[in-house]
Amino acid sequence: MIFSEFQNKQLSLLGFGAMRLPTLADGSVDEAQVERMVAYAIDHGVNYFDTAWPYHNGESEYVMGRVLSKYPRESFYLADKFPGHQHNDHYDPAAVFEKQLKKCGVEYFDFYLLHNVYERSMSVYLDPQWGILDYFREQKRLGRIKHLGFSTHANVEGLKEFLDIAGDDMEFCQIQLNYLDWTLQNARGKYDLLTKRGIPVWVMEPVRGGKLVNVSESATVKLRAARPDETTVAWCFRFLQGLPNVKMVLSGMSNEQQIVDNIATFEESRPLSPTEGELILKIAEELKGSVPCTGCRYCVAGCPMGLDIPFLLSVYNDLRYAPVTNTTLRIEALPESKKPDVCVGCGKCSRICPQNIDIPGAMQDFCELLEKVPSWEDICRERAATQPI
Repeated sequence: MIFSEFQNKQLSLLGFGAMRLPTLADGSVDEAQVERMVAYAIDHGVNYFDTAWPYHNGESEYVMGRVLSKYPRESFYLADKFPGHQHNDHYDPAAVFEKQLKKCGVEYFDFYLLHNVYERSMSVYLDPQWGILDYFREQKRLGRIKHLGFSTHANVEGLKEFLDIAGDDMEFCQIQLNYLDWTLQNARGKYDLLTKRGIPVWVMEPVRGGKLVNVSESATVKLRAARPDETTVAWCFRFLQGLPNVKMVLSGMSNEQQIVDNIATFEESRPLSPTEGELILKIAEELKGSVPCTGCRYCVAGCPMGLDIPFLLSVYNDLRYAPVTNTTLRIEALPESKKPDVCVGCGKCSRICPQNIDIPGAMQDFCELLEKVPSWEDICRERAATQPI
Protein backbone atom coordinates (compact mmCIF):
# COMPACT_ATOMS: atom_id res chain seq x y z
CA MET A 1 0.00 0.00 0.00
CA ILE A 2 1.20 3.49 -0.86
CA PHE A 3 1.11 5.83 2.12
CA SER A 4 1.10 9.62 2.33
CA GLU A 5 2.29 11.70 5.23
CA PHE A 6 -0.09 14.11 6.91
CA GLN A 7 1.01 15.86 10.09
CA ASN A 8 3.21 12.94 11.17
CA LYS A 9 0.48 10.43 10.36
CA GLN A 10 0.88 7.75 7.71
CA LEU A 11 -2.36 7.60 5.73
CA SER A 12 -3.08 4.93 3.16
CA LEU A 13 -3.31 6.86 -0.10
CA LEU A 14 -6.41 4.81 -0.91
CA GLY A 15 -9.32 5.56 1.41
CA PHE A 16 -12.47 3.50 1.86
CA GLY A 17 -15.48 5.66 0.95
CA ALA A 18 -18.79 4.56 2.47
CA MET A 19 -21.18 6.41 0.15
CA ARG A 20 -21.75 3.53 -2.28
CA LEU A 21 -21.73 0.45 -0.06
CA PRO A 22 -23.16 -2.82 -1.44
CA THR A 23 -26.89 -3.17 -0.87
CA LEU A 24 -29.45 -5.94 -0.57
CA ALA A 25 -32.62 -6.33 -2.61
CA ASP A 26 -34.59 -4.19 -0.15
CA GLY A 27 -32.09 -1.31 -0.50
CA SER A 28 -30.48 -1.76 2.91
CA VAL A 29 -26.71 -2.03 3.22
CA ASP A 30 -25.26 -5.53 2.83
CA GLU A 31 -23.38 -5.44 6.11
CA ALA A 32 -21.90 -8.92 5.74
CA GLN A 33 -20.26 -7.96 2.48
CA VAL A 34 -19.08 -4.65 3.94
CA GLU A 35 -17.47 -6.60 6.77
CA ARG A 36 -15.54 -8.74 4.30
CA MET A 37 -14.51 -5.68 2.29
CA VAL A 38 -13.26 -3.85 5.36
CA ALA A 39 -11.34 -6.92 6.52
CA TYR A 40 -9.62 -7.19 3.14
CA ALA A 41 -8.89 -3.47 3.14
CA ILE A 42 -7.33 -3.46 6.60
CA ASP A 43 -5.34 -6.62 5.87
CA HIS A 44 -3.85 -4.83 2.85
CA GLY A 45 -2.98 -1.55 4.53
CA VAL A 46 -6.04 0.66 4.12
CA ASN A 47 -6.44 2.68 7.31
CA TYR A 48 -8.79 5.55 6.34
CA PHE A 49 -12.59 5.17 6.33
CA ASP A 50 -14.98 7.94 5.30
CA THR A 51 -18.69 8.22 6.01
CA ALA A 52 -21.25 11.03 6.31
CA TRP A 53 -24.63 11.90 7.82
CA PRO A 54 -26.69 11.45 4.60
CA TYR A 55 -24.94 8.39 3.13
CA HIS A 56 -27.40 5.51 2.62
CA ASN A 57 -30.08 7.62 4.36
CA GLY A 58 -28.09 7.60 7.57
CA GLU A 59 -27.37 3.85 7.59
CA SER A 60 -23.74 4.18 6.50
CA GLU A 61 -22.57 5.59 9.85
CA TYR A 62 -24.23 2.74 11.78
CA VAL A 63 -22.78 0.05 9.51
CA MET A 64 -19.27 1.45 9.46
CA GLY A 65 -19.37 1.89 13.23
CA ARG A 66 -20.38 -1.71 13.83
CA VAL A 67 -17.90 -3.14 11.34
CA LEU A 68 -14.96 -1.06 12.53
CA SER A 69 -15.72 -1.81 16.20
CA LYS A 70 -14.07 -5.19 15.62
CA TYR A 71 -10.68 -3.50 15.25
CA PRO A 72 -8.57 -1.57 17.78
CA ARG A 73 -9.59 2.09 17.68
CA GLU A 74 -6.02 3.27 17.16
CA SER A 75 -5.60 1.02 14.10
CA PHE A 76 -7.78 3.11 11.75
CA TYR A 77 -8.75 6.68 10.97
CA LEU A 78 -12.44 7.52 10.77
CA ALA A 79 -13.86 10.56 8.97
CA ASP A 80 -17.38 11.97 9.22
CA LYS A 81 -19.08 15.19 8.08
CA PHE A 82 -21.52 17.84 9.29
CA PRO A 83 -24.42 18.32 6.82
CA GLY A 84 -24.63 22.11 6.75
CA HIS A 85 -25.06 21.93 2.99
CA GLN A 86 -28.57 20.56 3.38
CA HIS A 87 -31.35 23.14 3.16
CA ASN A 88 -33.08 23.36 6.55
CA ASP A 89 -34.75 25.91 8.78
CA HIS A 90 -32.54 25.02 11.72
CA TYR A 91 -29.02 23.69 12.30
CA ASP A 92 -27.83 22.09 15.53
CA PRO A 93 -24.17 21.06 15.23
CA ALA A 94 -24.00 19.72 18.78
CA ALA A 95 -27.01 17.41 18.36
CA VAL A 96 -25.74 16.06 15.04
CA PHE A 97 -22.17 15.57 16.26
CA GLU A 98 -23.21 13.75 19.43
CA LYS A 99 -25.51 11.48 17.43
CA GLN A 100 -22.77 10.74 14.90
CA LEU A 101 -20.38 9.69 17.66
CA LYS A 102 -23.03 7.30 19.02
CA LYS A 103 -23.92 5.95 15.58
CA CYS A 104 -20.28 5.21 14.85
CA GLY A 105 -19.61 3.93 18.37
CA VAL A 106 -16.54 6.12 18.88
CA GLU A 107 -15.43 8.83 21.30
CA TYR A 108 -13.73 10.97 18.66
CA PHE A 109 -13.34 11.41 14.92
CA ASP A 110 -9.86 11.44 13.46
CA PHE A 111 -11.03 13.64 10.58
CA TYR A 112 -14.17 15.76 10.48
CA LEU A 113 -15.42 17.82 7.56
CA LEU A 114 -17.87 20.59 6.90
CA HIS A 115 -19.83 18.82 4.15
CA ASN A 116 -19.94 20.54 0.76
CA VAL A 117 -19.11 24.14 1.45
CA TYR A 118 -20.27 25.86 -1.73
CA GLU A 119 -21.81 29.15 -2.81
CA ARG A 120 -25.22 28.49 -1.24
CA SER A 121 -24.14 26.63 1.89
CA MET A 122 -21.32 29.00 2.79
CA SER A 123 -23.71 31.40 4.51
CA VAL A 124 -24.97 28.55 6.73
CA TYR A 125 -21.50 27.53 7.82
CA LEU A 126 -20.51 31.13 8.55
CA ASP A 127 -23.79 32.26 10.16
CA PRO A 128 -23.11 33.15 13.84
CA GLN A 129 -26.64 32.14 14.87
CA TRP A 130 -25.77 28.48 14.25
CA GLY A 131 -22.24 28.72 15.64
CA ILE A 132 -21.05 25.86 13.45
CA LEU A 133 -17.42 26.86 13.09
CA ASP A 134 -17.12 27.85 16.75
CA TYR A 135 -18.61 24.54 17.86
CA PHE A 136 -16.26 22.41 15.81
CA ARG A 137 -13.25 24.51 16.78
CA GLU A 138 -14.16 23.69 20.37
CA GLN A 139 -14.55 19.98 19.64
CA LYS A 140 -11.09 20.00 18.12
CA ARG A 141 -9.70 21.76 21.19
CA LEU A 142 -11.29 19.06 23.35
CA GLY A 143 -9.72 16.30 21.23
CA ARG A 144 -13.05 14.95 19.97
CA ILE A 145 -11.96 15.99 16.46
CA LYS A 146 -8.32 15.40 15.65
CA HIS A 147 -8.29 17.19 12.28
CA LEU A 148 -10.87 19.61 10.89
CA GLY A 149 -11.40 20.19 7.17
CA PHE A 150 -14.11 20.56 4.56
CA SER A 151 -15.37 19.17 1.28
CA THR A 152 -16.52 21.39 -1.55
CA HIS A 153 -18.15 21.55 -4.95
CA ALA A 154 -17.67 25.32 -5.13
CA ASN A 155 -16.04 26.98 -8.10
CA VAL A 156 -12.55 28.44 -7.69
CA GLU A 157 -13.87 31.87 -6.73
CA GLY A 158 -16.20 30.42 -4.09
CA LEU A 159 -13.40 28.24 -2.72
CA LYS A 160 -11.12 31.26 -2.44
CA GLU A 161 -13.83 33.24 -0.65
CA PHE A 162 -14.26 30.54 1.99
CA LEU A 163 -10.52 30.10 2.44
CA ASP A 164 -10.09 33.85 2.93
CA ILE A 165 -12.60 33.71 5.78
CA ALA A 166 -12.04 30.32 7.42
CA GLY A 167 -8.93 28.87 5.81
CA ASP A 168 -6.83 29.17 8.97
CA ASP A 169 -9.07 26.55 10.63
CA MET A 170 -9.09 24.12 7.71
CA GLU A 171 -6.37 21.47 7.74
CA PHE A 172 -7.41 19.68 4.52
CA CYS A 173 -9.92 20.00 1.69
CA GLN A 174 -11.81 17.33 -0.25
CA ILE A 175 -12.59 18.11 -3.89
CA GLN A 176 -13.95 16.27 -6.92
CA LEU A 177 -10.83 15.47 -8.90
CA ASN A 178 -10.23 13.14 -11.83
CA TYR A 179 -8.69 13.50 -15.27
CA LEU A 180 -12.01 14.56 -16.80
CA ASP A 181 -12.87 17.18 -14.18
CA TRP A 182 -9.30 18.48 -14.28
CA THR A 183 -10.67 20.74 -17.03
CA LEU A 184 -14.44 20.09 -17.10
CA GLN A 185 -14.95 21.41 -13.54
CA ASN A 186 -11.63 23.26 -13.32
CA ALA A 187 -10.35 20.89 -10.64
CA ARG A 188 -6.90 22.03 -11.67
CA GLY A 189 -7.69 25.57 -10.54
CA LYS A 190 -8.94 24.29 -7.18
CA TYR A 191 -5.94 22.00 -6.76
CA ASP A 192 -3.54 24.83 -7.56
CA LEU A 193 -5.28 27.23 -5.16
CA LEU A 194 -5.23 24.72 -2.30
CA THR A 195 -1.61 23.84 -2.99
CA LYS A 196 -0.65 27.52 -2.97
CA ARG A 197 -2.44 27.93 0.37
CA GLY A 198 -0.60 24.92 1.81
CA ILE A 199 -3.78 22.86 2.25
CA PRO A 200 -3.52 19.12 1.47
CA VAL A 201 -6.01 17.75 -1.05
CA TRP A 202 -8.38 14.85 -0.44
CA VAL A 203 -9.95 13.42 -3.61
CA MET A 204 -13.55 12.33 -4.11
CA GLU A 205 -15.03 10.89 -7.31
CA PRO A 206 -11.70 9.64 -8.73
CA VAL A 207 -13.58 7.61 -11.35
CA ARG A 208 -16.51 10.06 -11.70
CA GLY A 209 -19.04 7.81 -9.98
CA GLY A 210 -18.07 4.97 -12.32
CA LYS A 211 -18.40 7.02 -15.50
CA LEU A 212 -14.69 6.63 -16.25
CA VAL A 213 -14.75 2.86 -15.85
CA ASN A 214 -16.29 2.17 -19.25
CA VAL A 215 -14.96 4.74 -21.67
CA SER A 216 -15.28 4.57 -25.45
CA GLU A 217 -13.70 1.72 -27.35
CA SER A 218 -11.28 4.07 -29.12
CA ALA A 219 -10.15 5.51 -25.78
CA THR A 220 -9.72 2.04 -24.31
CA VAL A 221 -7.55 0.98 -27.26
CA LYS A 222 -5.27 4.00 -26.79
CA LEU A 223 -4.90 3.38 -23.07
CA ARG A 224 -4.15 -0.31 -23.53
CA ALA A 225 -1.56 0.48 -26.17
CA ALA A 226 0.23 2.83 -23.78
CA ARG A 227 -0.03 0.57 -20.71
CA PRO A 228 -1.11 -2.97 -21.64
CA ASP A 229 -1.11 -4.09 -18.00
CA GLU A 230 -3.37 -1.30 -16.69
CA THR A 231 -7.18 -1.08 -16.63
CA THR A 232 -9.12 2.09 -17.41
CA VAL A 233 -9.77 2.44 -13.67
CA ALA A 234 -6.07 2.17 -12.89
CA TRP A 235 -5.39 5.05 -15.29
CA CYS A 236 -7.68 7.24 -13.16
CA PHE A 237 -5.66 6.48 -10.05
CA ARG A 238 -2.29 6.77 -11.80
CA PHE A 239 -3.28 10.28 -12.91
CA LEU A 240 -3.83 11.24 -9.27
CA GLN A 241 -0.60 9.60 -8.14
CA GLY A 242 1.25 12.22 -10.15
CA LEU A 243 -0.18 15.10 -8.09
CA PRO A 244 2.09 15.56 -5.04
CA ASN A 245 -0.43 17.50 -2.95
CA VAL A 246 -3.02 14.69 -3.16
CA LYS A 247 -2.79 12.99 0.22
CA MET A 248 -5.98 10.90 0.13
CA VAL A 249 -7.94 9.25 -2.70
CA LEU A 250 -11.40 8.13 -1.62
CA SER A 251 -13.04 5.38 -3.61
CA GLY A 252 -16.69 4.49 -3.00
CA MET A 253 -16.36 0.76 -3.59
CA SER A 254 -19.56 -1.24 -4.01
CA ASN A 255 -18.35 -4.85 -4.09
CA GLU A 256 -15.45 -7.04 -3.09
CA GLN A 257 -13.89 -7.19 -6.53
CA GLN A 258 -13.60 -3.42 -6.69
CA ILE A 259 -11.63 -3.26 -3.47
CA VAL A 260 -9.34 -6.08 -4.61
CA ASP A 261 -8.66 -4.30 -7.91
CA ASN A 262 -8.18 -0.86 -6.36
CA ILE A 263 -5.81 -2.09 -3.69
CA ALA A 264 -3.75 -3.83 -6.36
CA THR A 265 -3.36 -0.47 -8.13
CA PHE A 266 -2.21 1.17 -4.90
CA GLU A 267 0.42 -1.43 -4.14
CA GLU A 268 2.95 0.74 -5.96
CA SER A 269 3.15 4.26 -7.27
CA ARG A 270 3.25 4.43 -11.07
CA PRO A 271 2.36 8.04 -11.94
CA LEU A 272 1.82 8.94 -15.58
CA SER A 273 4.71 10.18 -17.67
CA PRO A 274 4.35 13.58 -19.39
CA THR A 275 3.43 11.78 -22.62
CA GLU A 276 0.86 9.62 -20.85
CA GLY A 277 -0.51 12.69 -19.10
CA GLU A 278 -1.07 14.38 -22.46
CA LEU A 279 -2.79 11.24 -23.72
CA ILE A 280 -5.26 11.01 -20.83
CA LEU A 281 -6.16 14.70 -21.09
CA LYS A 282 -6.75 14.33 -24.84
CA ILE A 283 -9.04 11.41 -24.10
CA ALA A 284 -10.85 13.59 -21.57
CA GLU A 285 -11.56 16.12 -24.31
CA GLU A 286 -12.93 13.35 -26.54
CA LEU A 287 -15.17 12.08 -23.73
CA LYS A 288 -16.72 15.47 -23.14
CA GLY A 289 -18.23 15.87 -26.59
CA SER A 290 -18.51 19.47 -25.52
CA VAL A 291 -19.94 22.62 -26.98
CA PRO A 292 -16.60 24.12 -28.11
CA CYS A 293 -16.62 27.30 -26.01
CA THR A 294 -13.11 28.75 -25.63
CA GLY A 295 -14.07 31.28 -22.97
CA CYS A 296 -13.18 34.30 -25.10
CA ARG A 297 -16.19 36.12 -23.57
CA TYR A 298 -17.03 38.09 -26.73
CA CYS A 299 -20.63 36.99 -26.18
CA VAL A 300 -20.88 38.44 -22.67
CA ALA A 301 -20.57 42.09 -23.61
CA GLY A 302 -23.56 41.96 -25.95
CA CYS A 303 -25.91 39.89 -23.79
CA PRO A 304 -28.90 42.08 -22.82
CA MET A 305 -29.52 39.91 -19.74
CA GLY A 306 -25.92 40.08 -18.52
CA LEU A 307 -25.47 36.31 -18.46
CA ASP A 308 -22.08 34.76 -17.88
CA ILE A 309 -22.42 32.64 -21.00
CA PRO A 310 -19.03 30.85 -20.87
CA PHE A 311 -19.74 29.73 -17.30
CA LEU A 312 -23.22 28.53 -18.24
CA LEU A 313 -21.86 26.63 -21.24
CA SER A 314 -19.22 24.96 -19.05
CA VAL A 315 -21.93 23.69 -16.67
CA TYR A 316 -24.08 22.70 -19.66
CA ASN A 317 -21.20 20.59 -21.00
CA ASP A 318 -20.80 18.97 -17.61
CA LEU A 319 -24.51 18.19 -17.37
CA ARG A 320 -24.58 16.74 -20.88
CA TYR A 321 -21.81 14.36 -19.89
CA ALA A 322 -23.41 13.26 -16.61
CA PRO A 323 -26.80 14.62 -15.48
CA VAL A 324 -26.24 14.59 -11.71
CA THR A 325 -27.31 16.88 -8.88
CA ASN A 326 -23.73 17.81 -7.97
CA THR A 327 -23.55 19.60 -11.31
CA THR A 328 -26.83 21.46 -10.89
CA LEU A 329 -25.58 22.86 -7.57
CA ARG A 330 -23.52 25.31 -9.60
CA ILE A 331 -26.68 26.69 -11.22
CA GLU A 332 -28.78 26.67 -8.06
CA ALA A 333 -26.16 28.90 -6.45
CA LEU A 334 -26.73 31.64 -9.06
CA PRO A 335 -29.16 34.55 -8.62
CA GLU A 336 -32.41 33.95 -10.49
CA SER A 337 -31.50 36.72 -12.93
CA LYS A 338 -28.34 34.89 -14.00
CA LYS A 339 -29.74 31.44 -14.71
CA PRO A 340 -30.07 30.02 -18.25
CA ASP A 341 -33.87 30.32 -18.32
CA VAL A 342 -33.66 34.12 -18.51
CA CYS A 343 -32.07 33.92 -21.97
CA VAL A 344 -34.38 35.79 -24.39
CA GLY A 345 -33.00 34.07 -27.48
CA CYS A 346 -32.02 37.31 -29.22
CA GLY A 347 -29.02 35.68 -30.89
CA LYS A 348 -26.58 38.56 -30.39
CA CYS A 349 -24.22 36.13 -28.67
CA SER A 350 -24.22 33.66 -31.54
CA ARG A 351 -23.57 36.33 -34.15
CA ILE A 352 -20.35 37.37 -32.42
CA CYS A 353 -19.20 33.88 -31.33
CA PRO A 354 -15.93 32.87 -33.10
CA GLN A 355 -16.93 29.20 -32.70
CA ASN A 356 -20.38 29.75 -34.28
CA ILE A 357 -22.11 28.16 -31.29
CA ASP A 358 -25.91 28.24 -31.26
CA ILE A 359 -25.96 29.70 -27.77
CA PRO A 360 -29.74 30.31 -27.49
CA GLY A 361 -30.30 26.71 -28.58
CA ALA A 362 -27.80 25.50 -26.00
CA MET A 363 -29.53 27.54 -23.27
CA GLN A 364 -32.91 26.05 -24.19
CA ASP A 365 -31.52 22.52 -24.13
CA PHE A 366 -29.76 23.34 -20.87
CA CYS A 367 -33.07 24.31 -19.23
CA GLU A 368 -34.67 21.08 -20.41
CA LEU A 369 -31.81 19.06 -18.92
CA LEU A 370 -32.08 20.89 -15.60
CA GLU A 371 -35.76 19.99 -15.36
CA LYS A 372 -34.89 16.29 -15.53
CA VAL A 373 -32.41 16.37 -12.63
CA PRO A 374 -33.70 16.57 -9.04
CA SER A 375 -32.71 19.83 -7.40
CA TRP A 376 -30.52 19.73 -4.31
CA GLU A 377 -33.29 21.49 -2.39
CA ASP A 378 -35.76 18.72 -3.25
CA ILE A 379 -33.28 16.06 -2.18
CA CYS A 380 -32.70 17.87 1.12
CA ARG A 381 -36.43 18.03 1.81
CA GLU A 382 -36.72 14.28 1.35
CA ARG A 383 -33.75 13.63 3.64
CA ALA A 384 -35.00 16.05 6.29
CA ALA A 385 -38.30 14.16 6.47
CA THR A 386 -36.49 11.01 7.62
CA GLN A 387 -33.31 12.39 9.15
CA PRO A 388 -33.72 15.97 10.45
CA ILE A 389 -30.66 17.99 11.38
